[in-house]
Amino acid sequence: MKKTVGIIGANGYTGSELIRLLAFHPHVTLSFLYSRSNSGTRISDLYPDLTTVCEMMLTDKPEDVDILFLCLPHKESQNWLTQNPVKEETLVIDLGNDFRLEGNFGNRDFIYGLPEINKKQLVGVKSIANPGCFATAIQLALLPLAEKGVLSEVFTTGITGSTGAGQSLQATTHFTWRNDNVSAYKTLTHQHVNEILQQLIAFNNKEVTLNFVPWRGDFARGIFTSSTMKTDLELEEIEQLYQDFYAEEPFVTVSRKAVDLKQVVNTNRCVIQIEKSGNVVVIHSAIDNLLKGASGQAVQNMNLAMNWEENAGLNLKPIAF
Repeated sequence: MKKTVGIIGANGYTGSELIRLLAFHPHVTLSFLYSRSNSGTRISDLYPDLTTVCEMMLTDKPEDVDILFLCLPHKESQNWLTQNPVKEETLVIDLGNDFRLEGNFGNRDFIYGLPEINKKQLVGVKSIANPGCFATAIQLALLPLAEKGVLSEVFTTGITGSTGAGQSLQATTHFTWRNDNVSAYKTLTHQHVNEILQQLIAFNNKEVTLNFVPWRGDFARGIFTSSTMKTDLELEEIEQLYQDFYAEEPFVTVSRKAVDLKQVVNTNRCVIQIEKSGNVVVIHSAIDNLLKGASGQAVQNMNLAMNWEENAGLNLKPIAF
């Protein structure tokens, strides 16, 4: 029998992206789509591309389900769970940042859901903290070097599409402002830095400094990051480290050719390229912020927790043109 699924915050970008994925997932069926602000509205009226894919009505009355996705604004998941107790046997996957650094909530102990480092720990769990989008792209770019213990000071730039800012209208998401425009924001203070360092330091077994400058891009989807550091390791040795680290990972590809966003947009993939000049190495990584950076990774985590095939519902093609 298929498992039942509910989505809290189904009217947002990550919630609607989950609907697109789960509507075709072989092992689940959507039971309810929760939204306080749009209760009583058909989801396909909000997202016309979901016509014939999902015609469910949004509701403000949650039900008991086997799997629950929380697609709420940051810091709201704890409040929702407090006001709406969930059965202990329900798998809860939080796409916000409430449990990424502190994973305890009542009887639940949230596991950090980056499958490439926590795959074994995710099998059979009932509480998962889905990583942030920039955090996913930057960690995947640096984890092999962290495991080698050679990270010290890293300088990272990253550009993200407008969907990374969420659905709520802001001055910096207006088409007339964003189109043909690039800007830096939250320079050296982005909320994902602590999340990234928590994992990198554990792998590196010593302190790491991350100087991160995020940029707003003039496109809708995708994240491209470039991380720069000094190392005496040869390029061939670094490339082998990455090939070995990700050898068994279905959604990470290490490329010797130039990588770009069109290779990953509309997929759950991360592509990585390494370049080196003198003693300076640059690691590029690209992901779709709404898929590998959010909803796709949440489905990947669900698959692992339920002991299903890891790529179930995630065989997606990139939009190349």
